[in-house]
Amino acid sequence: MKNTEGARKGRPGAVRQGSKGKQVGSGGQGRQALEGKKPTPKAEDRPYHPAGKRKLANDRLEAARSRSGGAGGRTGSGVVAGRGRQEAPRRRPGQADDHEMVTGRNSVLEALRTRIPATALYVAARIEMDDRVRDILALATRRGVPVMEVMRPELDRLTGPDSVHQGVAIKVPPYEYRHPEDLLEASLKRQQTPLFVALDGITDPRNLGAIIRSVGAFGGQGVIVPQRRSVGLTAAAWKTSAGAAARVPVAMASNLTQTLKQFKQQGVFVVGLDGGGDVELPGLELADRPLVVVVGSEGKGLSRIVAETCDAIVSIPITNAVESLNAGIAASVTLYEISKLRAGRD
Repeated sequence: MKNTEGARKGRPGAVRQGSKGKQVGSGGQGRQALEGKKPTPKAEDRPYHPAGKRKLANDRLEAARSRSGGAGGRTGSGVVAGRGRQEAPRRRPGQADDHEMVTGRNSVLEALRTRIPATALYVAARIEMDDRVRDILALATRRGVPVMEVMRPELDRLTGPDSVHQGVAIKVPPYEYRHPEDLLEASLKRQQTPLFVALDGITDPRNLGAIIRSVGAFGGQGVIVPQRRSVGLTAAAWKTSAGAAARVPVAMASNLTQTLKQFKQQGVFVVGLDGGGDVELPGLELADRPLVVVVGSEGKGLSRIVAETCDAIVSIPITNAVESLNAGIAASVTLYEISKLRAGRD
């Protein structure tokens, strides 16, 4: 009784608990957790699932076929022309404004034939003359390119210790990359069915050179490289391409994923190469449509975000004796199969 009186009078240390009043309910906020999960959507209704990607690609394919030969502003392949674009940088960020050395007789000859703006031609003293060397000297003289005869040790120093120059080399300015949209517009103007190869993280210049060579051999119209985390068109790539880099344009994408999405909006289908793909290359249904073939890096393959952008992930059937194919070889096999299928469907 004393404690109660003390609490009422406010005695220090005495705490009186008041009534909490009316309790407020949850308002049904936890009701959904008690109802259980909803039915799982079908695989084809999930856009991130391979079956869902196939369905979306088939829908786009049917839409492209239905509008083929339709209203102006579209080509017979269903590609929309004349979209606006933003300019991309022509040179790789951080690239020095020095010159590249293109080495090897085939590469030098092709570069001169296509009027690459060479600033000097270096020829080894006492070089063994053949038809290619004669043509190189004739073209350089006709175009007014300075010709300098140097000793082989000096040519080795100019071209680098690992270069196989075959006694000739030319000095050229840094490569001027095209914009990806330029490749598409040029293909449409020539009324070709677009076929490009995009590189997702390729770092070996020899792979880039081999891919450029395959694109030129099998009817492709260009190569797209990302602005970052990818090899550029160096002298080593020039060499491996055996001069094809002088004929096959290379474009630089400031953001590869966004570029692929822009191509898709214009009616181009995007297929990625991966050993675990859900679509096999032989008989590829999309072969006769406008295509971008994406080749992943040598070690990691396709990046996740690029793979999610693709309409289909394509695999090349191989025997168990070989675990995987080199990026350049995989691109070559794919381009050959696409060119064969296109020839058979014409």
